[in-house]
Amino acid sequence: MSDAALTRIAEALERVSPPPGDLPDFAQATAYLWHVAPDRLQPVPNVKRVALDLLIGIDRARDTLLANTEQFARGYAANNALLWGARGMGKSSLVKAIHAHVSNTHALKLIELQREDLPSVGRLLGLLRAAPDQRFVLFCDDLSFSHDDEHYKSLKAVLDGGIEGRPENVILYATSNRRHLMPRDMIENERGSAINPSEAVEEKVSLSDRFGLWLGFHPCDQDQYLEMISGYCAAYGVKIDADTLRAEAIEWQQTRGARSGRVAWQYFTDLAGRQGVAL
Repeated sequence: MSDAALTRIAEALERVSPPPGDLPDFAQATAYLWHVAPDRLQPVPNVKRVALDLLIGIDRARDTLLANTEQFARGYAANNALLWGARGMGKSSLVKAIHAHVSNTHALKLIELQREDLPSVGRLLGLLRAAPDQRFVLFCDDLSFSHDDEHYKSLKAVLDGGIEGRPENVILYATSNRRHLMPRDMIENERGSAINPSEAVEEKVSLSDRFGLWLGFHPCDQDQYLEMISGYCAAYGVKIDADTLRAEAIEWQQTRGARSGRVAWQYFTDLAGRQGVAL
């Protein structure tokens, strides 16, 4: 075979499976996105997030996760964390807000990992292991698995680390609407059809047990909902009569059929837009 043919074959193989990129200059940003094909970390110069003091009604989860993150950023022992519960109650916002707060005083990087890229997590850990002077929070948002989804096995590389162990400079924070990362009806179906019900879902359900911290998020009440909106108004300088605010905010949540931090922000976005305030 000619040298030209060998060169074409090598180039074709590289296109199918590109070599991993080098570690970025971590001075570029405090947050990164993990991409595959080829493997690379993309800096995110401006992270979309809410200030920590604007997150209302989740004080216990906030204090617990903040303490855990500060321990980790200082180089001490810390736990992986699963933030689960009601949608729109600030799970993702809390992770990003705490990272912003802690990274002001410590060299802490946030890396977002998509669920569909979990099979590549071993390669990501290998890259991060090569930067022992940095500390990384891996962030997997809206994590859940179906009955035929094998991605959860890759997640164990982060939680348990296999024989090599998880790098000391890496921790995982994940959010999910499900406490056990899989639908309750799936758990019941597999238990009901299994020869040994106790083993039917043990492998998948036990995945959530590997998180040292479980932080539950529950629907807010009306007072908390209104307090969230008042906090946004104060932070962004939006002026509105208290009675008008209350009436409009309650009507907004009634038309949405839900009350949450996300709904509060959506009403406030509408209010700010009507008053000509840029967010």
